[in-house]
Amino acid sequence: MSNKRLSQSVTGSWNDGSNLTISGVAVSEDEMESWLATWRAVFARDLIDCRIVAVDAETSVEDACELLLTEDIACLAVRTPSSESSTRSPYHGLFDYADVNAFLTLAATRHTLLPEDLREKARVNDIVAAAKSGRVPVHLVSNLSEKNPIEILPHNSTLISLLAVFARGAHRTFIQSTESPEEFIGIVSEHSLLAWFDAYARETPSFKKYLSQPIQSLSLPSVSLNAAVVAAGSSASILDAMKLMSEQGVSSVAVVEENSGTLLSAVSVTDVGKIVVPSQSNQILATPLLQFIAQIKANIFTAREVGHTDHAPGS
Repeated sequence: MSNKRLSQSVTGSWNDGSNLTISGVAVSEDEMESWLATWRAVFARDLIDCRIVAVDAETSVEDACELLLTEDIACLAVRTPSSESSTRSPYHGLFDYADVNAFLTLAATRHTLLPEDLREKARVNDIVAAAKSGRVPVHLVSNLSEKNPIEILPHNSTLISLLAVFARGAHRTFIQSTESPEEFIGIVSEHSLLAWFDAYARETPSFKKYLSQPIQSLSLPSVSLNAAVVAAGSSASILDAMKLMSEQGVSSVAVVEENSGTLLSAVSVTDVGKIVVPSQSNQILATPLLQFIAQIKANIFTAREVGHTDHAPGS
């Protein structure tokens, strides 16, 4: 019975017969159990793809941003502030490029905030007050985007546990060590999980057939919730895109040509963090997205050229 409930939770409706029909694809009970047996045998720790880089809670947001860039990582682990020393977790939360985008958007638009806005949002009020004093500690900005919660899984957790974490909207999870629940061996990102499933589908025809179905045919609440693409015109500014990402709770926006509606590219919170932050100028926020896209592509080309040089024979 427990296997049946687990199958239901992972895949959707269960029929009393020997076959399941998932989004129009017939899957036998044996095939389903074979999938689940494999997933239960894979440990989450085997999918670790990110190292943990910790930063003190009182570190300034500017220094935390610099560390993100120099370490070339997706997120920082923010240590628990001394005021919260009674908590069992050594980490207060995470700080990533979505939080950077939320913070920069707040900094650029704080003059539009009304007194009642600050009263209703205690953390925003704390950030604004800290900014006026000249220094914002990173723990105030940890998960400011509300897209970056800290998730923790035990050392012996399986791929099934990873599915449950990422289904809640998280993008990464810490894996505990065997020695202590307060120590961690690394981070598993959603990208690592997707890569695993991609490899699994190539080796498992029945699962590949299921994944080949159009997304809209799947009975997933998230599909209908995000039916509309969040987009901005090519003449809109970087700040316009940043505000869209913060307001809509997305990590990227599509950039379209106004007259034709042609998709040109996309701008992400990572692009904002890697280009806007190092510029150290508010003027860049007024840059049209068409120009920003060109800068993003130039940076990618430069990075590839540097990588090619670094690995060239005789270098």
